[in-house]
Amino acid sequence: MEIKYIRVGDYYLPDLKLPDNSQQPIGKYGWMRMTYLKEHRPIIYNQLILSGKLYSHLFEIEQTCQERLDRMIPQMKEAEGVTEALKAADQMEWLRRMNSIHDRIEEILLTELIYA
Repeated sequence: MEIKYIRVGDYYLPDLKLPDNSQQPIGKYGWMRMTYLKEHRPIIYNQLILSGKLYSHLFEIEQTCQERLDRMIPQMKEAEGVTEALKAADQMEWLRRMNSIHDRIEEILLTELIYA
């Protein structure tokens, strides 16, 4: 492995650059994971940064959370009887139930993926 150096004043410093992986969009869950790692798991956070895998890890967490959220909402709607008929009859009740379902699923995701 060849290391390149740059001259800064009278010193030669290694020209180290991290790969640019920031093209991948990081959403809410990715940012929550990064904040958690930074505050509670600094060693893992630093390892991911130094290996250049932080953004790919955050993107993977974001994708996994979104996929599980999209898969679990219809399942829980069906199990709890939240239908379009309920939406037509009582919109506020439908909204209350949908928010409850979303919040419970999000709590599961936070426990299993973000804070693990």
